[in-house]
Amino acid sequence: MDSEVDFKNWVQCVRKVTGYENLTDIYDVKEKLGNGKFGLVRLGIHKKSGRKVAVKIMNKKDMTNQDLELVRTEIEILKICQHPYIIRIFDVFENIDFIYIIMEYCSGGDLFSYLEKRGFRLPEQKAAVLVHKMSVAVFYLHSYGICHRDLKPENILMTDSTEDADIRLLDFGLSKIIGPS
Repeated sequence: MDSEVDFKNWVQCVRKVTGYENLTDIYDVKEKLGNGKFGLVRLGIHKKSGRKVAVKIMNKKDMTNQDLELVRTEIEILKICQHPYIIRIFDVFENIDFIYIIMEYCSGGDLFSYLEKRGFRLPEQKAAVLVHKMSVAVFYLHSYGICHRDLKPENILMTDSTEDADIRLLDFGLSKIIGPS
């Protein structure tokens, strides 16, 4: 390369050919939604479609090699799981300092908050529907030999704040792929 301009053009061509882009090329990252074990979760807006997403941002400098391995396992599990009651992963970005996981946005908060707002009381029919959905999701995971190992109300999101909201299992950081047997 003869100049910095040539270098930047070369990098741009390589990015275009490989499909590599920066997070901020595709998403506007907005306000904080919550905290995770290794970082925080922010609202993201897809620049072309306007679709809302959750952006899980993890600082690799705060993580051990074992922590990084847990995050990579979580990403692989989310890529495998295509189920209506399990959080969907859309994309993953990584640079030298951070890992960004782009996931489905659920505006209803977690199940614990959902229950707390209702005085920890639900009609029996509603409780039965929620437990059934959780059980179906866990059965699906087990059919792939995946054990979640951290099921709790804080790891179940409500898709919205209505009474008819669906659930999404999330936080597969402690999950283990055991295998189908």
